[in-house]
Amino acid sequence: MEAPMQEPETVETKTSETQVPEMNNPTGTITKIQPSTQSQEQWLKYGEQLSSFLKQLTDNAGTYFNQYKQPLVYIGIGIAAIVAVKVVLSILDALNDIPLVAPTFELIGIGYSAWFIYRYLLKASTRNELTSEITTLKTQVVGKDA
Repeated sequence: MEAPMQEPETVETKTSETQVPEMNNPTGTITKIQPSTQSQEQWLKYGEQLSSFLKQLTDNAGTYFNQYKQPLVYIGIGIAAIVAVKVVLSILDALNDIPLVAPTFELIGIGYSAWFIYRYLLKASTRNELTSEITTLKTQVVGKDA
């Protein structure tokens, strides 16, 4: 009579090693197999590729910004101006919804316009004074007579 074959036993452990029964060993001993280092090498390779890509990306972005600094600043100022105008218009729209604020602003505007006409536009001497003030302001802003 033949003795029944014993099935090999596997023992589970919480290590990174995998234990597999040896098929050619009739005693059922367990041999240890190390995990594949190929997957670890692949992850290291991917990490190095990502690191080099990010380094090139920052270098390229810095070069691009230095090359096109002035146009990018102008675009940024333009976008900021558009946002500022939209904010001011929304604030004015919100103020316009409050009762009695819109008519008050209209009265203030009409009053200032009337004062400006009376102060600067009715007489020739005051018109000359206004012209000299405008040229002085223009000289201060621009830096020379334009």
